[in-house]
Formats: sequence, structure tokens, C-alpha cells
Amino acid sequence: MAGKKSGADRFSTATRLRLFGEQTAARVYRSQNRRQARRSRLTGRAALLALVLCSLIVALAYPMRQYVSQRAEIADLQREREAHRARVEQLRDEKARWEDDRYAEQRIRERLHYVRPGETGYTMIDPDAAEPSRTDRTAATRPWYTNLLEGVDRADQAAGPRPVRPATDDLSMAVVGIPLARATAPLAE
Repeated sequence: MAGKKSGADRFSTATRLRLFGEQTAARVYRSQNRRQARRSRLTGRAALLALVLCSLIVALAYPMRQYVSQRAEIADLQREREAHRARVEQLRDEKARWEDDRYAEQRIRERLHYVRPGETGYTMIDPDAAEPSRTDRTAATRPWYTNLLEGVDRADQAAGPRPVRPATDDLSMAVVGIPLARATAPLAE
């Protein structure tokens, strides 16, 4: 009977709950140990991965910047080259036109006002484009030096004749810069 009791105890509710609790506790303990082990392994790996990525970024940052700037410079030079090629083509076309005698004669007649023998040349002047004469200009439209010289001329005319200074010492007049022969002459003529 003892064997039966032990078999019956094995399936009793209390025994089952106790076994279930122990098994659950063991599962929870094992899963916590596994999580901690995984966390510690992932943390080390993640740190190493982050370190490697940062070092790659730092190592490649300057070359990438150089690459991008050189690509931009190459694109600018290609645009400039295309502009120069277009200008060369334009100049070649113009050269070809100037090699044509009729075109050259037409341009010479327009620019230099050449006429053939027996022809009469006329030049039309636009009255609106004509520049006013020097006397028609006001003081604001004339050059500054013209205003200055006219002011000096008006001042000389308004002052009248200048008095003659007698020369007291020929040597002092020569030092000032007036020639000795003109020492007694009026200062303004």
C-alpha cells in the first residue's frame, strides 16, 4: 500500500501545484539568465559595431567631401568647356562670313561709310541724339575743369588792371622766381 500512497501523492493537487511552481520558477530563472547573457553579448557586439562604423565614417568623411567637391568642379569645367566650344563655333562662322567678299564689302560700307566711285554717300543725323553745343551746356553738365577755368576767367575780368609793384631788391625777386628783366613789369598781363 505504501507504493500506492506514493503514486497517489504524486498526482495529488498539492503535489501538482508544487511541481508546477518549481518548474515555472526554473523556466523563469533560465529565461532571465538567457536574457542577461544575450544582453551582455549584444551590448559588446553593438559597441564594437558602433566603434567600427564611427571609425569608417571618420575615415571616409574627408575623401567623400573631396570627391563631391571635385565632381562639382568637373561639372563646372565641363560647362565652361561647352561655352568655349560654342564661342569657337561662333567665331568660325563669323570668320567664314568675313571670307565672303560680298559680306566684307557690306560691313565695310556700313562701318566706314565707304562708297563706290560715282556714288554719293549720305549720313543721316538724328536730331534727338545730337549732343548740345558747349555753350548750350549748363554748369552741371560740363566737365569740372571747364567750370573752374571759366570761374578764373570771370574773376580776372572783374578785378580790372593790377597795380605795378616796384622792385626794391633784384636779388629777392630772383629768389622768388621772377626773372630780373621783368621785376618792374605788372604781375598779370
